[in-house]
Amino acid sequence: MKNYFLLLIVSSFFVEAQVVSPQASPFSTVTQVVGLTEIKIEYSRPSMKGRKIIGNIVPYGELWRTGANANTKVTFSDPVTISGKIIPQGTYALYTRPGKTMWEIFFYSKSDNWSLPKEWDSSQVAVVSESPVFNSVDRFESFSIQIQNITSNDADLIIAWENTIVRTNIKVPTAKKTLESIKKTLANNPKAEDYYKAAVYYLNSDIDLDKAKKWMEIAVEKGNNKYYHLRQYSLILAALGDKKSAVKVARNSYELADKAGNKDYLKMNKESIEKWSK
Repeated sequence: MKNYFLLLIVSSFFVEAQVVSPQASPFSTVTQVVGLTEIKIEYSRPSMKGRKIIGNIVPYGELWRTGANANTKVTFSDPVTISGKIIPQGTYALYTRPGKTMWEIFFYSKSDNWSLPKEWDSSQVAVVSESPVFNSVDRFESFSIQIQNITSNDADLIIAWENTIVRTNIKVPTAKKTLESIKKTLANNPKAEDYYKAAVYYLNSDIDLDKAKKWMEIAVEKGNNKYYHLRQYSLILAALGDKKSAVKVARNSYELADKAGNKDYLKMNKESIEKWSK
């Protein structure tokens, strides 16, 4: 009887065992926050493997799945602007039509196809971007899609394979979301840091510096004269042309930063004081 059960266990092991081997085109996920918007790319990455790719395996003038296996998908957590057109938040299939000097990049609303759609429906194209080809001295063995050149308001979606690079710019609604957040937060029992962040955003975005000054004064008062609050307050005053007051506030920030042992703020304040005192 023991031998019988042992045979069942061994037989079960061999039935369940499977060969594990690497995928020819491994799956990859890229997630990047741009400003306040999350962009997620899901795609498979074929490799050159000694083959001529662009203009051969990937022909010119024909629609391409832009990767391998299932649809390459791009998901936006907010509405975004591509090639001057606003498209809704959501998930899109990414298709391309490669050319020698220009690629068309399609954001296709129906994203559950395998490879290309059986019938191309132009009404499903949310936006198409015409992107010039850049020839790279570096070779990309594996197909790659990345988000690069990131700022608070936009980023580039970059497609690269072999020696070819194409890119399209994606603009995100950072300003709209931030201004809405400031309005909502400052109307609902705001804290010192809320006023501070609102004032810094207005300063960095060059929006209504008088209002930024007012908010920073509240932040300084509520926050008990923090050196980094005072640093930004001095920058606002300088931007308004009141360099005399800016120097006074910067010196106060310098003293508090010295007590806190923050060498970076000591350096920044010292340089600003010298600049504004001329």
